[in-house]
Amino acid sequence: MNKFIAPTIIVVAAALSAAALAQAPAPRFENHRYFTTPLENDPAREVGMQSVTAPPGSGNQFHRHPGDQWTAVQEGEITFTVKGKPPVVLRAGDSNYVPRGTIHRQQNLTDKPARYIEMRIFDRGKPAAEQVAE
Repeated sequence: MNKFIAPTIIVVAAALSAAALAQAPAPRFENHRYFTTPLENDPAREVGMQSVTAPPGSGNQFHRHPGDQWTAVQEGEITFTVKGKPPVVLRAGDSNYVPRGTIHRQQNLTDKPARYIEMRIFDRGKPAAEQVAE
């Protein structure tokens, strides 16, 4: 009977480890805000700039912003998807523009970190992002 206990324990331990890994949250983006300031001649909006580091396997859910966003990739690759359209891979040196209200997401689907800068002009006093269902 003891010859069955050790293999059973190994199988159970492996299954529990696999389940724990499957439930582990994906890595998160790391944001570093450089500034946010009122937009000149329009106090209802503000301009901001931040850098975003995207670890391998990280990403965000579909969302939209209360304003416009410009992105410039500095390192690695970011997969940019507008809901309902094919994904676009942005590499170091590439940039894009996201108009107000566009439902989109960014993901790092590679095994290397990525980094990009965002400049945004958003409505002041509103949440920066609104999550949208898949």
